[in-house]
Amino acid sequence: MSNSYTKAAFGLAVTAVEADLLRRVVAAIALIGDADTSIDALEAHYATVGADFAALFPRTEFSPFDGLLDLFPDENYPMLDFDIQIGESDAEGHVIVFLSGEQFGIETAANLIQRCARSALPFGFEWASDHDRLRAGEFGGGYVVITEAGIEYGSTGRMLDRALARAQDEGADGFVLAIPHAEHGL
Repeated sequence: MSNSYTKAAFGLAVTAVEADLLRRVVAAIALIGDADTSIDALEAHYATVGADFAALFPRTEFSPFDGLLDLFPDENYPMLDFDIQIGESDAEGHVIVFLSGEQFGIETAANLIQRCARSALPFGFEWASDHDRLRAGEFGGGYVVITEAGIEYGSTGRMLDRALARAQDEGADGFVLAIPHAEHGL
């Protein structure tokens, strides 16, 4: 038996308004993740989260926090798979948010940043895949690039495969055609 880990740790600067929104999102996630929370308690809390929260995470007829569930790969388990620390606002109104964890929810973090930290976009972070036994193929990692338009995921395995393909075929990435130009050179 052995253990696998997906690790990440990074910080990003957001506005004070976004930091406040993130605090409210984290509190709501803790509330909906608690199996003992009644629907009345959810309704009461939803009434306090603010119009900006409600616009980003609209309620449904079944639950006030259903709009928040699309942050998670599995809506039946709404929990943050990482620690999040939200600092205090500096003189310019920026707040440092630090995310870290050893069982890091890559997709959840990317969705959260894309929805709640628009001022930081485009933004990216790296993650590592680790294992407590030294076995071939058990290590790796990747990256996430987050823009307003979408989220792109890449892995070191695919990057390695591409580099090996380039080593065997210099045209693996295509060729650049150039023609001579009297004024601009090639």
